[in-house]
Amino acid sequence: MTSDRATPEGTGVDALDGIESVSVLGDPSRRSMYAFIRRAGRPVTRDEAAASIGISRKLAAFHLDKLVDAGLLRARYGAPDAERRVGRRPKVYEPTDAEIAVTIPDRRHELLAELLLAGVTGETAGRTAAQAATEAAATRGRRLGEQQRAQSRPGRLGAERGLTLCERMLDAHGYEPVREGPTRVRLHNCPFHPLATQTPELVCGLNHAFLAGYLEGLDAAGVRAELAPRAGECCVVLSGA
Repeated sequence: MTSDRATPEGTGVDALDGIESVSVLGDPSRRSMYAFIRRAGRPVTRDEAAASIGISRKLAAFHLDKLVDAGLLRARYGAPDAERRVGRRPKVYEPTDAEIAVTIPDRRHELLAELLLAGVTGETAGRTAAQAATEAAATRGRRLGEQQRAQSRPGRLGAERGLTLCERMLDAHGYEPVREGPTRVRLHNCPFHPLATQTPELVCGLNHAFLAGYLEGLDAAGVRAELAPRAGECCVVLSGA
């Protein structure tokens, strides 16, 4: 299931939960109100939202706050049009410009598309599109690792602590990490399936570069990313170096 909502660059750390957002729209009143606000093409007041589906202003406020909490709407104070009004400006709501993508198990086709696009645009006489895409994957992963290290400030990372920190990112990105031992993590889900099965050399190479770059950015010298394909799972295993 997909809708109009963007995922923050390269992470699942700050990304809004697609399943949670879709579940919020499971309520018919919320869904109708959200559709009305998207079609309006301008900020909408609580009174207008309430009138659109025939409920009280108080109940509309409850539903609108749920939509804001889910990241589907944003709220601010201001007149719904350019007209200058006397007194306190009303609270108005408008849709965010983000996208929701819900797949079970988790897929990251938008990340793969960005890497492949980087390859096409980065191709030169001395560098193939595949090489450019691989470099882009490593850079993307490195930035993600650097961000996580800056946020968590873990200090020196040995294999076990490094893998524990890695599991957070892996879980957020849909890899479904499983600790097979103190210094080994196998990834039970491939976020790039089924495309990885069609062009495994290219897609698995990008995946490996992304995860290796992440470990470099995280400065987890005690952990390495290894290509170890297994049917139905991710092609990479993380283990103690």
